[in-house]
Amino acid sequence: MRQRVVRLALVAGVSVLALLLLLSMCGTGEGDAGGDKPRKPVRHSAAPLTRLTVPSAYDTRQGWEITNASPEYAIAQDSGRVGYLERVQDDSFRLRTLDAATGRPGWTGLPWHPPASDEQFPRLLSVAKDGREYFVTWSFGKAGEDALTPADTFVALDVYDVADGARQRIEVPWPAAPTVSGTGPGILISDGRTRTAVVDPVSGEVSRVPESALGHPKGCTGCRRLTEVRALTAKGLLLSGDPGFWVRGGFSSRDVAPAGSDPASGVPTSIVPGYVLAKWQPAKGGRDSGAYDVWAVHDAATGKPLVQARCHKPAIEPGEYPQAVPAPGGGYLVAGNLAFDLERRTAHCFEESDGSKPLTLTSVTDSGTAYGATSALSAADALAGGGNPIELDLATAAPRALSPDVRLPAAEAAGVGIFSWTDAKDRLHLIGYPRREK
Repeated sequence: MRQRVVRLALVAGVSVLALLLLLSMCGTGEGDAGGDKPRKPVRHSAAPLTRLTVPSAYDTRQGWEITNASPEYAIAQDSGRVGYLERVQDDSFRLRTLDAATGRPGWTGLPWHPPASDEQFPRLLSVAKDGREYFVTWSFGKAGEDALTPADTFVALDVYDVADGARQRIEVPWPAAPTVSGTGPGILISDGRTRTAVVDPVSGEVSRVPESALGHPKGCTGCRRLTEVRALTAKGLLLSGDPGFWVRGGFSSRDVAPAGSDPASGVPTSIVPGYVLAKWQPAKGGRDSGAYDVWAVHDAATGKPLVQARCHKPAIEPGEYPQAVPAPGGGYLVAGNLAFDLERRTAHCFEESDGSKPLTLTSVTDSGTAYGATSALSAADALAGGGNPIELDLATAAPRALSPDVRLPAAEAAGVGIFSWTDAKDRLHLIGYPRREK
């Protein structure tokens, strides 16, 4: 086919050559579902045009900036790449990547049309398996304009190899809006209860686990109430009941309760790759046992408790527990007013004597510096500028107030803090500032 095109170009002369050049500039549209190879993009900017007020550890004179980024971005920590979506037309999107350390653009995926509403960006996450990293875009919608039944709806996944951008398109029939996560060596699709599908990012194979095969642990009466598939771990599905949690064919929470806690009380509140943050009731009969909760970080593969902290019970249980956020290298973890040093096995619960939570932590670096805000409604509120920003050295556990106009980093990759802000035209900017050299 390539030879034939060359012959036609030679015969037809300049007009056909111009057409070929035009086609090459416009791209090839949506590729096949096998392994698309992406194009190299043009560079957006060599340095950030916007200089936000940020913590002094970051250098605003260097870095990179993206305009019109998608609300979500994904980080492949091992390779230091950032993936984000760009709207190509009203009804199509494409995935772009960049090197977090240098800001240099990487590969760009070909445009595609999601089945979801054109007004919303597809969702984006990262997942790793067997030493390889993947970016995954996903959306949920119907197969055609006349689709009327749940059998016509599906989850559309585009799985990109972070190394070279090779893409797989995978479509999984699904009856209702799903939750999709990448905490383990696969992509988990769930209905929030027991309907589950696991997608292998390497092969694209889809595996379904019937409810009858979820394997409730013996002796855990609560595990059969409100059973829910929570995450995928290196050892299999992580499930929870009311209360109790377990990995099918692996550990049960009753066998891995942290010291001083009631083995029948474990509730997983947040899961990130490699770790489970769980809340426990103190052992019955202990002093002030009714006044405290025990919070523990567990190894997701073995269930082993790594570190724990005690916090006063809240006057009113929150409708949603704080989400855990690990440091890029995995040595630290923060969640709401909790901070854990996983290497030194120390933990802190920041609270007032009456049990109120004075601060909300949003991120933590590999050096053990956490960022957050006091008087913020949530982590999202703190990142949006709510509350009063603070930074915290986990070695001393002493919060330090920052200037009220400081923007907080939402994440860090390859030594670069990632910040976001929305301009007057409602365009989202994603900005990377490197850490200053000490």
